[in-house]
Amino acid sequence: MNKRRKYSQISRQIFIQYLISFLVLLVVLFGGFFGAWYICTRRVWYPDDPWYRFFKFLQSISPQMIVAAIVIVPFLFTYFAIRKPLRYLDDVIGAAKELSAHVEEPIVLPPELAETQNELNLAREQSLRNMQLAKEAEQRKNDMIVYLAHDLKTPLTSVIGYLNLLVDEPQITPELRARYTGIALEKAERLEELINEFFDITRFNLTTLVLEPERTNLTRMLEQLASEFAPVLAEHGLTIRSTLAQGTEILCDRDKLSRVFDNLLRNAVNYSYPDSEILLTLEKLEQAVKIVVQNHGRTIPPEKLSHIFEQFFRVDVSRASATGGSGLGLAIAREIVELHGGQICAESADETITFTVVLPVQGL
Repeated sequence: MNKRRKYSQISRQIFIQYLISFLVLLVVLFGGFFGAWYICTRRVWYPDDPWYRFFKFLQSISPQMIVAAIVIVPFLFTYFAIRKPLRYLDDVIGAAKELSAHVEEPIVLPPELAETQNELNLAREQSLRNMQLAKEAEQRKNDMIVYLAHDLKTPLTSVIGYLNLLVDEPQITPELRARYTGIALEKAERLEELINEFFDITRFNLTTLVLEPERTNLTRMLEQLASEFAPVLAEHGLTIRSTLAQGTEILCDRDKLSRVFDNLLRNAVNYSYPDSEILLTLEKLEQAVKIVVQNHGRTIPPEKLSHIFEQFFRVDVSRASATGGSGLGLAIAREIVELHGGQICAESADETITFTVVLPVQGL
């Protein structure tokens, strides 16, 4: 069913002006005719009366006058009626050209087009803002690719170096051989992580996430994720304290939502102080569930916190090699959460970083 069309203020104004002009024209034509007829019938005319000769002349050419009126009056009326709207149209077309050219100066239109001027300036500002965001995202992506390309060289050089040692020194002790092999394997795994970062960047730009919802025990998912992080936690001297509402089930895409919480926990590990505690809570709300991941680490400044969910943004670029993040984890997490009809937000104060995810129980 079509919605009733809403007319702008300028459209209504032009229509009213046209209607008034048309009514004035009718009043002038019919008023003039009946006025002349009334005057002519109120007096006696004589042949030598100048006005009589004048009206007699008009009567003789009345057919030509009627034809001329039929042709000329509508033309003149139409011309004067559409002249102003056409001027407005030219102004709007000129403003649209400025808009397409991404001119930074505000668009200025006649006072009658104030409403249109405001709408075009809003569109201009949004377009400029989107362009700036796209440039920043592209620059962050390019920087990230440079960092990753640089980081690829280090583990690759190590792998080649230790493999050459194993080839060049066949008589080394088993302990030393095991040590070289272990280091080579560790660097190869690091190399695999970096290559996966490149795949993440490509997938995020070229694909659209599609959800495959199913009934999921969220409590069990979070318990399993927390247990899988045990080796990484032990390596950093960290612990997880979980407070999970038991038996919590929601409708969600299990694999994609698991990736969200994996990213949040991995982020907490990478940016936690050594020997500190990570809090993981799951709370049932009336029609939703709330998951909180909180860790103790350096406070994120507000100007960085506002960009934390943007593509390729990293809180601390200097930690690129240490954390191995591409700056896509949180951007992908936000997209997945919002596809589920939920919300994700981040807070940081007093050396505490808190991520909160709210998901509807039946959101899909």
